[in-house]
Amino acid sequence: MAKSDIVARDMAAQFKARANVLWIVSREEARVERYVYEAAVAVKYDTLFWDAGQGVTDVNGARQQIGSVDAGETLQAIIERAKNGVRTVWVMRDLPGWLQGPIGMTTLRLLRNFARSDVPLDNAQHVVIVSPSGDVPAELTNHVTVIDWPLPDREEIAAVLDDLIDEYRLTDGMKNGKRDAAVDAAVGLSEEEAQACYSRSLVQFKTIDPVAVAKEKKRVIARERILEWYDPIPDGLAAVGGLENLKQWLIDRSVAYTPAARAYGLPRPRGTFLIGISGCGKTLTCKALATAWQCPLIRVDLGALKSEFVGKSEANLRKVFAIIEALGFCVVWFDEVEKSLQGATSGSADGGVSADALGAVLTWMQERRGDAFVVMTANDISQLPPEFMRKGRFDELWWIDLPNKTERRAVLKAALRENGRADVKIDLSLTDDSCVGFTGSEIAAIVPDALYAAFKDGAREVTTADLVAAASTVVPLSKTADKKIEEMRSKAAGRFRFASAKETIEQPQRKAGRALDIAS
Repeated sequence: MAKSDIVARDMAAQFKARANVLWIVSREEARVERYVYEAAVAVKYDTLFWDAGQGVTDVNGARQQIGSVDAGETLQAIIERAKNGVRTVWVMRDLPGWLQGPIGMTTLRLLRNFARSDVPLDNAQHVVIVSPSGDVPAELTNHVTVIDWPLPDREEIAAVLDDLIDEYRLTDGMKNGKRDAAVDAAVGLSEEEAQACYSRSLVQFKTIDPVAVAKEKKRVIARERILEWYDPIPDGLAAVGGLENLKQWLIDRSVAYTPAARAYGLPRPRGTFLIGISGCGKTLTCKALATAWQCPLIRVDLGALKSEFVGKSEANLRKVFAIIEALGFCVVWFDEVEKSLQGATSGSADGGVSADALGAVLTWMQERRGDAFVVMTANDISQLPPEFMRKGRFDELWWIDLPNKTERRAVLKAALRENGRADVKIDLSLTDDSCVGFTGSEIAAIVPDALYAAFKDGAREVTTADLVAAASTVVPLSKTADKKIEEMRSKAAGRFRFASAKETIEQPQRKAGRALDIAS
């Protein structure tokens, strides 16, 4: 059963329980109204619609001689109808705008009186407000049932696609998993957005191409300006030098998304927290993971969700969580969360916005049921809220330190490969000695510097000497912030797993001592 069918069944129960006013939060007016109508029919209610442009209409759009385009007059007509009229569910589309400010005081009072009224069962009337915003006036909070309507799930998106397949006779072109791929590509969009993506693919390619739908979906999500869609990077986890413990753990968890794991009942991984020194691979790991798992990467900037308007920040968070839940299998990346949530623990004068955001994120992490794998990153342990430091919300917490000897070489190889120099012969022992104490990003940065030097010197091939010379100009973070790094290491000890494999250091062989002349 689709999520919306479950919510519609609950709404029908609300009608039977005599909840006079329901406030549905959704941008999908037409889709929600279909479910409201079906719920009303299920409990034997008529359904009428009101908006500020047409006044009252029936389900077919025919105007009715009840009320007017004025919300107050229509509410007064509903109150009169409750005395001796037919049981009716009233869907009021534009009502929130009539409840604001001194001008809306009369309409607000009428709605509040109606919400508090006790109408005979035979004449029961219910008002359903459909609005993109969940900002219910304070006067109504005790009298209104708020319903956050979910985005269409996979079952509903599949129904939209199947309608198009039947209408345009695309059955033969949607075989061999192409239909399922097209459904997955549109999950996370509203019904209208999914229809638009499918329609554009049909117009351009005469078929529904999952790749084209995914590209259109990326554009739609970017338009919302609350989420960022990242393209996959080549090579996947192979692009990450070192961090072998972390990479192996991620590879082991990837099997949870296979059909065999579903049949076995293997629990889905919830996510992980990457904490450590800036420039040591946290961001690259997030990008590489989405490539390795062949799923979308969605970045959430909690700081960008904050708003100066009361309630707007919370609404943005609810919207983000709803989209993530609807997207299904994806990697969700919360970057540098300690900066975004710093006000929650440091007494920031932001009106409690940071504290509310922290509470919302923690609750969502604990209660969510979707297939999204959450990766949170942070640089400064001291600024993290203590609530984050436990399992349950995350499957594992990882500490990412400066790269060791093996990792320094792996990072340099990856950087050379990324710059088209995978086959260049380099003395890694010399370059490694020059990069002791470097972060991964500092090691990677010496490759472009060396290439510039080689190009300037007759466009020759880059050499070990070029890399060593480039490294000599770098003042690493381990020197400029050595005390801070040591403090972070001490706090991480015993609390996090180490992302890097333990370095094996070869000890020089001990000599027996001086050669003694004992033969004579």
